[in-house]
Amino acid sequence: MIPIDGRIMFEVAPRFSGAKARRQAEIIEGISPILASTLDEYGINTRLRIAHFLGQCCHEAAGFRTTEEFGSGRYLEGRRDLGNIKKGDGPRYKGRGLIQLTGRANYRDVGKALGVDLEDNPLLAEEPQLSLKIACEYWKRRKINPDCDRDDIIAVTKKINGGLNGLEDRRRYTAKAKAALARIEGFILSGMTPDTRPVLHRGSVGEAVGDLQEQLHELGYPLAIDGDFGPATELAVMEFQSAHRLKADGIVGKKTWTALERSAKKAA
Repeated sequence: MIPIDGRIMFEVAPRFSGAKARRQAEIIEGISPILASTLDEYGINTRLRIAHFLGQCCHEAAGFRTTEEFGSGRYLEGRRDLGNIKKGDGPRYKGRGLIQLTGRANYRDVGKALGVDLEDNPLLAEEPQLSLKIACEYWKRRKINPDCDRDDIIAVTKKINGGLNGLEDRRRYTAKAKAALARIEGFILSGMTPDTRPVLHRGSVGEAVGDLQEQLHELGYPLAIDGDFGPATELAVMEFQSAHRLKADGIVGKKTWTALERSAKKAA
């Protein structure tokens, strides 16, 4: 489980003042104690999955400053496809949650999954911790994690929005989340040994990749240190592996990390 809390949400979100800032702080501070454990429970537990989740939720919740749709919800009145069969169901079951839950039927269904009677108590969906769980439940039901694993923000956005509205904002927030997570990952990696370092390969990103690139660069491989395991990094790894009688597959596991550590000590 990656040790994250509300601080990363503040890093991703835009800054506000006045009432907006107070509401943002209330939401983030409410979510903070359960953020890591809840995301882990739903399998949102890798750098890419967390980054996409936070980026999308930041946009959907207007910078984490609301868990309630700004409009009245009257446009949902009479939407039988959402289970709104009674007068007043539109406003009563308007969008709530970090990713907005709408319609009587969805309130009933998601409430059952979470063990909360949201149908009779729809305002509970605005509470920060429950708003997080609602978003996670949506994420799970739409099977979004595999799209995150491919770093496919287009696919993720379509599953959240139905189209590509706000794509640039979503992209920007997701990038900020990636950067924040890379810093956390770098702090964790600083005390790691070859036995506990992650397995890296083409397509990997983050602080661990930057550490790998830095070690290879120090050994004479002309690499940019950008935290992105692309073709040049893969080629350098394969050349290093071949020179050290390792399987030249471009995959950095325990044996390659150990060889790098030994080579670095010899070069020092």
